[in-house]
Amino acid sequence: MAEQEKCVRITRAARKRAAAGTAMEEQPVNKKRVVLGELPHLSNVVVSVNPSLESEVQKQKCKPKAKKALMPTLKKVRADVKIEIDSKSDDPQLCSPYVSDIYEYLHNMEMQPKRRPLPDYIEKVQKDVTANMRGILVDWLVEVAEEYKLVSDTLYLTINYIDRYLSMNTLNRQKLQLLGVSSMLIASKYEEITPPNVEDFCYITDNTYTKEEVVKMEADILKSLSFELGSPTVKTFLRRLNMVAQEDYKTCNLQLEFLSYYLAELSLLDYGFVKFLPSLVAASVVFLARFILRPKVNPWSVALQEYSKYKAAELRECVLVIHDLYLSRKGGALQAVRDKYKQHKFKFVATMPSPPEVPLSYFEAVQE
Repeated sequence: MAEQEKCVRITRAARKRAAAGTAMEEQPVNKKRVVLGELPHLSNVVVSVNPSLESEVQKQKCKPKAKKALMPTLKKVRADVKIEIDSKSDDPQLCSPYVSDIYEYLHNMEMQPKRRPLPDYIEKVQKDVTANMRGILVDWLVEVAEEYKLVSDTLYLTINYIDRYLSMNTLNRQKLQLLGVSSMLIASKYEEITPPNVEDFCYITDNTYTKEEVVKMEADILKSLSFELGSPTVKTFLRRLNMVAQEDYKTCNLQLEFLSYYLAELSLLDYGFVKFLPSLVAASVVFLARFILRPKVNPWSVALQEYSKYKAAELRECVLVIHDLYLSRKGGALQAVRDKYKQHKFKFVATMPSPPEVPLSYFEAVQE
């Protein structure tokens, strides 16, 4: 009898323990919803921490870290300037914390041979296409981009695809417009949220080409470019340099911004710019835009030199050619870009006067 009572007591105790264990399992663990960056490495493990140990850990965290050796004064100042300019914008798409690394990558990418057209492809590859024909095509494509309200990145990529394709393939002049609309079709698919249809590009050519011809040319372009479509353009580098160029202004100067965009699109018209890297053209555009707005002030600065990676002397040839385009000494017959930037929404920057010459002293080294 005593043995039976003992077994019952043991069984009851076991049941109580089992019930207590089940209740603990069913009791939900209060977890805080966190963003991805706050998740611990072992998120599925629940650890109870001893309060005394926790306070010790907090003390360790609060201990000051050993200070690193200070950089040279000039480099430290330049780093501070970069941090200040990069952090001016609250736009998360500008990626302020790692923008320097991004642009370092883009500078390396723009120099890759597979993304660069031949600087003399019209002389070496083409037999029926001339530099003048290319200029007329680009001028017309500016109108097409305006007609379909395409972003400027689409236009820049379109010209990039055209130049790279013509560097590898001989083309009959009758197919040049077909190459233009097919390149813009590809660039639209790459950049636009709602790109125009193939039929739209057939219509804009007054149905000179059929849908099948446009699609076939599209395939030829993609094969020739090996589907390498994401190349940095002048606009890519202008986004950052325009922010740096505003250093002398208390508020954003829209005239300076629109003027730089105008000069950049003018550079697309001239076959001679194919030999320049997009980053160099962007730097030259900012140089000239600042000069046009303030002719008596040296347009280049230490900050612009640091961000662009170009000295003023390296920009001289490119700046002078863009200046000739601005004053219609070159490409005066091509009016689409000029008419576009005579509009009120672009602050009439195409009508702004400019001194006939850029002082050569502005191409000397800037004072640090």
